[in-house]
Amino acid sequence: MNRRAWIVGAGDFAPALFAPEPDDYVIAADGGLRYLQACGVAPQLIVGDFDSLGYVPQGARIVRHPPVKDQTDMDLAANEAVRAGCGELMLFGGTGGRLAHTLANLQLLAGLESRGVHAYLIEEATTTTALQNGTLSFSEKSEGFLSVFAHGAAAQGVTLRGLKYPLADAELTPDFPLGVSNEFTGVPAAVTVKKGTVLVLWNSRIQLPERGQNA
Repeated sequence: MNRRAWIVGAGDFAPALFAPEPDDYVIAADGGLRYLQACGVAPQLIVGDFDSLGYVPQGARIVRHPPVKDQTDMDLAANEAVRAGCGELMLFGGTGGRLAHTLANLQLLAGLESRGVHAYLIEEATTTTALQNGTLSFSEKSEGFLSVFAHGAAAQGVTLRGLKYPLADAELTPDFPLGVSNEFTGVPAAVTVKKGTVLVLWNSRIQLPERGQNA
């Protein structure tokens, strides 16, 4: 599962950061098809109930779902990507608009991470990912802010290195935002969690951090 997928939903789109390679898998999630059409990119797959698109597109690459369902279109598209062998998902158009959809996509990040699939929710100014029992390493070229939030339950053994406000083997809880608005300092930085899941947000860069698993 080393293939990368780019999934585009109907929320706020960051075209300057949308840069799939020829071998990547591109999926439109419902109204995200409009963004891809504007970019001149033909998706390999179009998924959704097509309520936000307003019509059902034609072609053999369509997976249509009923509007009454338990999963969001982004979630359905992510599952299609995983079934196609993708282990890294770049999610666009997943924020803005209805706050409920943004929260759903944050939960999606954590759910995918628990399955061993690394996903990134990409906005114009911010990239978000989930980290479970592992480490994210950022280069010394990283700039701006970084925030870390416990997701679902307390996250234990949280260590922040190379940042303005370090932590060592701390516990983060979902009801107190201790990890908000940290800052890069021009040296290599890392976020580690020994047990649990955190959401990590940082100023968007096309270069993603390196991942490592705890021993």
